[in-house]
Amino acid sequence: MKLITETIEDIEVLTEATANGGRSYKIKGVFMQADIKNRNGRVYPVETLAKEVARYTKEFINKKRAFGELGHPDGPTVNLERVSHMITSLKSEGKNFIGEAKIMDTPYGKIVKNLIDEGAQLGVSSRGMGSISNGTVGRDFYLATAADIVADPSAPDAFVEGIMEGKEWVWDNGVLKSMEIEQYKKEIENTRRKELAEVKANIFKDFITKL
Repeated sequence: MKLITETIEDIEVLTEATANGGRSYKIKGVFMQADIKNRNGRVYPVETLAKEVARYTKEFINKKRAFGELGHPDGPTVNLERVSHMITSLKSEGKNFIGEAKIMDTPYGKIVKNLIDEGAQLGVSSRGMGSISNGTVGRDFYLATAADIVADPSAPDAFVEGIMEGKEWVWDNGVLKSMEIEQYKKEIENTRRKELAEVKANIFKDFITKL
């Protein structure tokens, strides 16, 4: 069995005011697709996905333990220290499986909220294990999480703009340290325009890996 991940970028962000004056954040969209060759050249038979989504819903979503992480984890296990959201719904609509997830108030969840506030477009990536034969995912497919949250190329820009504007970003149990902020700012200010996109991407990657 292999670790299999699939990314979908077209995700809707829903925010609404809460009773205590804050805001709640949700994401909604197509989390998984069946009977269509995806960008990775793989096809998930609808019977395989439907069966596994039913198990995942019963064992995880219904018991409020269907969690996902921020980024691309390198294994099938969900690391609770890196959880950013909880998947609350996953239902079939034809060959699509429409999901909804609530962004949690965890360190990584706060990063997701900050990215949304700064205008970053986010996507989701399903993560599972299974065999693959001639591009078709086997009936042994096991869904580890219906959705990790992944950032498209606009995320580093949004992150850097937030840093330059003095926004607070979560850092483990506190916020990003002022020393780190100044280091990032200096690096950005000393970068030539044609190299800026690469530097922004590296800064964002550095931030995520240090959490």
